[in-house]
Amino acid sequence: MKLFAIFGNPVSHSLSPLMHNGALKELGIEGCYTRYLLKEGHRLREVFLSLKLDGANVTVPHKEDAFKACDEVRGIAREIGALNTIVYKEGKLIGYNTDAPGFYESVKEFDAKRVLILGAGGTARAVALYLKEKGYDVTVLNRSEERLSFFRDKNLKTFSWSDFTPSSYDLIVNTTSAGLSDDSLPMDESVLRELFKNAKYCVDAIYKETPFLSLAKSFSLRVKDGKEMLLYQGVIAFYHFFDGAFSKEEIKRGMIKAFE
Repeated sequence: MKLFAIFGNPVSHSLSPLMHNGALKELGIEGCYTRYLLKEGHRLREVFLSLKLDGANVTVPHKEDAFKACDEVRGIAREIGALNTIVYKEGKLIGYNTDAPGFYESVKEFDAKRVLILGAGGTARAVALYLKEKGYDVTVLNRSEERLSFFRDKNLKTFSWSDFTPSSYDLIVNTTSAGLSDDSLPMDESVLRELFKNAKYCVDAIYKETPFLSLAKSFSLRVKDGKEMLLYQGVIAFYHFFDGAFSKEEIKRGMIKAFE
């Protein structure tokens, strides 16, 4: 029997078990996917091995700890320095970042060139580097300077709240946890209002309607929550779990039922 989990804090809200268990059932695989509330990210490897998992997903705030926990990191995750998917293979923990291509799949239909990313954690790293690779003009805005050096080193434009002046961006992306378990906004409302006046699209990595998206809607912007990103990254993660044994379309058929 195959065993998988998602690590995070908080994690009770996660739809990943519904998605992955749906795919396991659809494909006739004997297995189970569950949630694990992990309070200390540095224990991720220890817990993964003690549970004898075949694979795991990792959500906030442990994506950078997940990178450190792996024996081998593949693909764009090497550049990002954060990952959300771990596969146990031949005694090794192998890491991938499926957030990056998953997010791109969810926004590639938008007519957007200039992108502002709010936040500087693992999801922001994934989104920023992947969009830059795809030719977007990317700017990263974070509360403090502290975590922006990574983005500057990758030749991305960065601002902290103290040195930012609202400008014109086509797409604004929230990668912070603001609105996940409360009614907070990712930054000062007056600044967001200025940004929304000139934007076309808003996306929140959180997969529900947050105050950020509600405010964007009041400006008649086209908005998306994180459900599509979650679906696409989940499909790619499952594909890695089973080493490409199933097509992404087959996997998607099982996962999409979690959103119905």
